[in-house]
Amino acid sequence: MVDPLRYEALEAVGLGAGLDVMGACSAEPFEETREILEKRRAAGLAGTMQFTYRNPARSTDPSVTLPGAQTLLVGACSYHRDPPPLPERVGPVARVARYVWADDQERLLKGLGAVAANLEQVGHRSCVISDQNHLVDRAVAARAGLGWFGKNANLLLPGQGSWFILGAVITDAGPEDLVGLPSPAPVLDGCGTCDRCGPACPTEAIVAPGVVDARRCLAWSLQTEGSFPREHRIVLGDRIYGCDECQEVCPPNRREILRAAPDGRGQPVPEGDPTRAWVPVLELLEATDQELLDRHGRWYIARRDPAHLRRNALVVLGNIGDGADGATRTALDAALVHPNPVVRAHAVWASRRLGCDDLLAAVAQDLDPMVRAELTQPVPPLSTPTPRVT
Repeated sequence: MVDPLRYEALEAVGLGAGLDVMGACSAEPFEETREILEKRRAAGLAGTMQFTYRNPARSTDPSVTLPGAQTLLVGACSYHRDPPPLPERVGPVARVARYVWADDQERLLKGLGAVAANLEQVGHRSCVISDQNHLVDRAVAARAGLGWFGKNANLLLPGQGSWFILGAVITDAGPEDLVGLPSPAPVLDGCGTCDRCGPACPTEAIVAPGVVDARRCLAWSLQTEGSFPREHRIVLGDRIYGCDECQEVCPPNRREILRAAPDGRGQPVPEGDPTRAWVPVLELLEATDQELLDRHGRWYIARRDPAHLRRNALVVLGNIGDGADGATRTALDAALVHPNPVVRAHAVWASRRLGCDDLLAAVAQDLDPMVRAELTQPVPPLSTPTPRVT
């Protein structure tokens, strides 16, 4: 016989170990979410994204991951941090999305792990899940009453916005095992008539309220294999990992930012790590593959191949670089003879965009189809660097 636990005690453990918010709900299958995933995949909206689209039957049924699952204990950690200052260095600098400015994912896993450990100490089975193929985190958090789905498809917490990473503990502990287990009610839609996120998306990837076309999403394009979409290269600007535009304009997030200001009503927000928020583009291109994995291994990198990081850096360089700069020309020269054709192809685009067509003699006899295609396509020249959004 397993002694019952008090939910409030588990919540205190989770919050004490780093979680900012905690909730709970049943582990019944998410049938509606499964239907949505299957319909969007069939419509092509998932693009090449696998993640929870790979196997909706698994990612919407907690019992597939933990047979006998009864309860989901849901945690959220804020990643709202102030932008750190730009590094004091010469050369183009790319920006990184806010959610990787610090070790907030580790904090989330620590909090969820503490909850799971308490359950296991009294004989319950449990499994920590976050940002994996096993479960649709946002649907779980919505069922647990943490927030509502915004028109940008992010989960928004009332009064706090969407600057949160999410995860859960799947457990076989049921209502009879967890005294005081809450019965959450759905959070009502808080977006109303607001539609600021849609027009703010650089590629119009929000095709309907709550629906994002992954094929247009810059954050996803930066993680895919092969050629970066030509039609989205210029609007990529200086982004090298992730895109926060739809969240930056969201009124609840704007209010959260204002509250954290010096004259605001809330608590000060920590500053992001400048080495994670900004990436010197030329340093990235000059680094060895191992150095790139050591520096940016926390990012999702397709097939763990640093060539994709170089590809992204070359697109950014084409948007904010200076073709008359010697270091920039040296970096392009090296990329044009890189063994990976993806790198060479994007070096062609960046060279032409920066007016360095004289460097293309290095690929004049290149037989790779991707490189040949880049040599034949028109490239709008960069008259002035793409303005930085801070």
